Parts: sequence; structure tokens; C-alpha cells
Amino acid sequence: MLRDITLGQYYPVDSFVHRLDPRTKLFGTMVFIISLFLANSWPGYGLATLFLVIAIGLSKVPVKFMLKGLRAVLVLLIISVSFNLFLTDGEVVFKLWIFKITREGIRISLFMGMRLIFLIVGSSVMTLTTTPNALTDGLEKSLGFLKVIKIPVHEISMMMSIALRFIPILIEETDKIMKAQMARGADFESGNIIQKAKAMVPLLVPLFISAMRRATDLAMAMEARCYHGGEGRTKLKPLKYKKADIITYLYYLIYMIICVALVFIFRK
Repeated sequence: MLRDITLGQYYPVDSFVHRLDPRTKLFGTMVFIISLFLANSWPGYGLATLFLVIAIGLSKVPVKFMLKGLRAVLVLLIISVSFNLFLTDGEVVFKLWIFKITREGIRISLFMGMRLIFLIVGSSVMTLTTTPNALTDGLEKSLGFLKVIKIPVHEISMMMSIALRFIPILIEETDKIMKAQMARGADFESGNIIQKAKAMVPLLVPLFISAMRRATDLAMAMEARCYHGGEGRTKLKPLKYKKADIITYLYYLIYMIICVALVFIFRK
């Protein structure tokens, strides 16, 4: 289960999406997320599906590897869909005891499930095709206008990049600790919720200590290299837009225009 989390991982391969400027991919992810919340009909979600399929195809990341990240949030997905399915009022199509399924509930639960799946897969496309360093540079450059009001954009971007980079490291560390504890007789599966929570203590304590140790080592390494924030720092590889980025932005514009048009066409 832990190894199924793909968020924060980078999949090295030469593709059109990998070669795009990180700012282009960040903006595209934002556009895609906005379009998911705007969609209110099957054509809207069909358009979002087409957008996602094209992005995955151009990224050359295996579909199996990308969909593997959904296993980690399967429980959350089931809970969200179930709540919308059974608690939405409307025209009843099936009823058993206190449980009822309405036509509106089916529609909303399907839309909610698709939205959650697309959010996870769409975000994974960005992280799988962008290195942490490029993501940091893209965030800093995109949010550069906030420097006018004295917001430490570089430091915020650096923290987000470090957090993403540490996700797969901590997952691997958790897996190692869990296997070591299981070899010593720890049981993480059986028992009720309280017993399972108590069983997690031998896992969380060494994981917390390991995370603090890694954070201390990272801070010492940055200080040893005379890192003092983003003020006055230069870039080894300055970000520059290319022809492919301009074409991609035009694609985003057309996509958003169609999304907004579908919202007005199919609004209730």
C-alpha cells in the first residue's frame, strides 16, 4: 500500500511533457483542477477525460504506474462516493431499510468519484514529469509577483519542494520500519480500531525520530554550503519559454473556453 503512493515521485523518460517548462505544467495543472470544479455535465467530464488522456499519452509514463497511486486513497474514494450515493435527496430508484439510492445521488456520486480520481492522476502527471528542482524554480518564478508585498516566495517554494521530495523517502522508511517491527512480532492488521492505533506507536516513534534526523542533516548540509535564502541567488539553468510552451498555453486557452461554454450550455 505504501509503495502505491506516486505523489512526489519523478519518472525519468524523454517526452514532450517532460521537456515543457515547469511553469507551463503548473499552470496546466491549475487549469485542469479548475475545469473539474466547473464541470457539471457528462460532456464536461468527457472533455476533462480527453485532456487527461492526451497529457498521459504525451508524458510516456506507463498508465499502470500512474493509476497505482489510486490504491492509497481507495478508502477515501469509497467513503466520498458512498456518502453522496446514500445521503442525496431526490427521485428514489432503490430502497433497503434506511438506505436509499436516488437518481440524483447516483449522478453526484459518479461525478464526485471521477473528480477525485482525475485530481489525483492529474497532480501525479505534474510530479512524475517534473524534477523537484525544476518544480521549485517554476513555483518561485510563477509566484514572483508576491515578492512586492514581502512574501518569501523562494523559501516557500523550497519548503514545498523538500516536502514533495521527502514523501517517497519517508514512505520507504515507513515500509522498512514496518517490516522490522513485524519481524519482531508486531501485528498491524488484527484487532479493533483502538488496538490498531496502539499498534502504530512502535511504527510512528522511530519514523518521527528518523524524519527529525533527516531534517537536521539537511539543515546542516544547507548551512555548510552557505545557503541563506533566495536573496541575491542566481540560477544555474534559468527558465525560458520555448515554442512548445506557447502552443501548450494556446491549448489550455481553447480547453478553458470549451469548458466554460459547456457549463453555460448544460447548466440547470
